Amino acid sequence: MGSEERSSANKTVIIVCLLAAIAGLMFGLDTGVISGAKQFVVKEFGLEGQVGLQGWLVASLTVGAAIGAVLAGWISFRLGRKYSLLLAAVIFVTGSLISAFAPNISVLIFARAFIGLAVGIASYATPLYLAEIAPEKIRGSMISFYQLLITTGLLLAYLSDTYFSYWEAWRWMLGVVVFPAIILFFGVIFVPRSPRWLASKGRNSEALAVLRKIRPSEDEVQGEFGEIQEGLKITQKGWSLFKSNGNFRRSVGLGMLLQIMQQVTGINIILYFAPEIIKMAGFSSVEEQMWGSVLVGLINVLATFIAISVVDKWGRRPILFLGYAIMAFSMAVLAVLMNKVVASDTLSFMHYLSLVMLALFIIGFAMSAGPLAWVLCSEIQPLQGRDFGVTVSTATNWIMNMILTASFLSLIAALGQANTFWFYALLNIICIVLIWFFVPETKGISLEKIEANLMSGKKLRDIGR
Repeated sequence: MGSEERSSANKTVIIVCLLAAIAGLMFGLDTGVISGAKQFVVKEFGLEGQVGLQGWLVASLTVGAAIGAVLAGWISFRLGRKYSLLLAAVIFVTGSLISAFAPNISVLIFARAFIGLAVGIASYATPLYLAEIAPEKIRGSMISFYQLLITTGLLLAYLSDTYFSYWEAWRWMLGVVVFPAIILFFGVIFVPRSPRWLASKGRNSEALAVLRKIRPSEDEVQGEFGEIQEGLKITQKGWSLFKSNGNFRRSVGLGMLLQIMQQVTGINIILYFAPEIIKMAGFSSVEEQMWGSVLVGLINVLATFIAISVVDKWGRRPILFLGYAIMAFSMAVLAVLMNKVVASDTLSFMHYLSLVMLALFIIGFAMSAGPLAWVLCSEIQPLQGRDFGVTVSTATNWIMNMILTASFLSLIAALGQANTFWFYALLNIICIVLIWFFVPETKGISLEKIEANLMSGKKLRDIGR
């Protein structure tokens, strides 16, 4: 294959991966957009004082996402990665339109839950598709780019919300998301199907045809096709392996624990309720709250680069210890400041220090628990049970997200602002203890070695040695 063909194949792969990764942008947009719209929805539908209903307005998306994550493995197996993404795009478009025209709060909550199905499906199918399309040398960067687009989507949601907040146009906030969803739909129509999925269905000639479009030489095509064939010989035995093998149950349990630990940091409370928390910090005007949210989103994007740059240099455990320590510290300082800023009517050093602590928390999360929970969950599962293990851990993430998001406003009402932040500071400290006892260091260790250590009965903390 000549240089022109190689260049064409490389461009095709990058375009394909970029189009698929737009699903990550949708993920971020739809999860972040409600934070700015909520206060105007509450006003229009008269929900003042109904903290339970307000909580479910925000948490409804996570209910759908948990269901979508559970169904995603089956949908991806049956329809393939490409058509799973197309289905997610259709749901994104439909749900966004229903949200924008919702006549009452019940319809809006349903629409947000419906969009959540797409988020759950996309959060499973997109990384899988990228891993199967991208060549090995850029696979990590493509999957990292998907994670980066999630945080970029959150930032764009905050910017969009801020723009429309000047007119209190919450329907536009929720409806404008339909435009990138349409781009995702038409973009995915033109991407190829996963060669691995085609081969798993016995459609070998189609799999080879796709590989010839996205790989620069016939040698690479034949080599990768051979690897796919070898990989398909290892059948997934998730549920049966879970029932019969205690060591696999340990790895599934650790995957669930990692996702629970990620959620109890309080990150999605910060992201979903950013304007409300900034209001608690003493910034009373809507304009201050919205631009504060934009700052949170921007820091989230920039701090993600920290994890990408150091994860394979420092190792998993040191980054997790540092990140959780930063989050515990910033939550504790916020708890102390909450009492002081509430007692002050004018903006002061305390108010701005609250914003700094909020930013520090985001940095701690984005460099550690945010990406590393997903990295570790994909590394610790044995090959025969990997699909099952990752599905369970993904569903756990969304279920915990739902519980914490739905209960946040009620927790504030019951404990008060300062005590709620003390509670989250304590949870982060507990996570540091759990990391010490259970989380392995997997830097530079092959997946095969991790699996061998797990199945031999080594302590979970030692399976990366």
